[in-house]
Amino acid sequence: MHDALFKYINERSTTQLSTNDKRLLKDYFTPKHLRKKDYFLKEGDVCRYKGFIVKGAMRQYSSDERAKEHILNFYVENWWPSNRESYFMGTLSETTIDAWEDTDLLVLDRQHLELVEEIEAIKKLKIYLDENMAIAYQKRTLASISLPADLRYKDITVRYPEFIERFPQHMIASYLGITKETLSRIRRKLDDH
Repeated sequence: MHDALFKYINERSTTQLSTNDKRLLKDYFTPKHLRKKDYFLKEGDVCRYKGFIVKGAMRQYSSDERAKEHILNFYVENWWPSNRESYFMGTLSETTIDAWEDTDLLVLDRQHLELVEEIEAIKKLKIYLDENMAIAYQKRTLASISLPADLRYKDITVRYPEFIERFPQHMIASYLGITKETLSRIRRKLDDH
């Protein structure tokens, strides 16, 4: 499992992992298996782990007072599930993260974060991830406040086609902030063209 993490880091960092770096990462990134619907994090708990998905799919969501789920994020292979605020600040999570498919991941306990961040390749990777996450959130926010639903759907099909293939329509609708009926109409309209 760790080889997938090493490959990911080496492909995205300007500094390659040394043999010693790999040994440290093996010590601190622990393999974990979640079955479909198992929780990685429950709302109201403190997020103690940052994950790296080797195989599988997960989702992050909040539930309103009517128990309606609002999808914030989807995670698939090579993505990093976590509630950043809770993980870094030690606050109670306002979201839940669970496995949508059987999922194999590597988890980093918060107490080992500083040790891992001393690795030069990880420092470079962190910059890369932070920049890409900021850009992705900016694009998503801009799309949700300025684009009609059909263009938001087209955008996700281009940028994240694996989401469309792996998550059900009602979750995609929630992620886009629309009803599943609206999404059905959009898909029918696109199929007719």
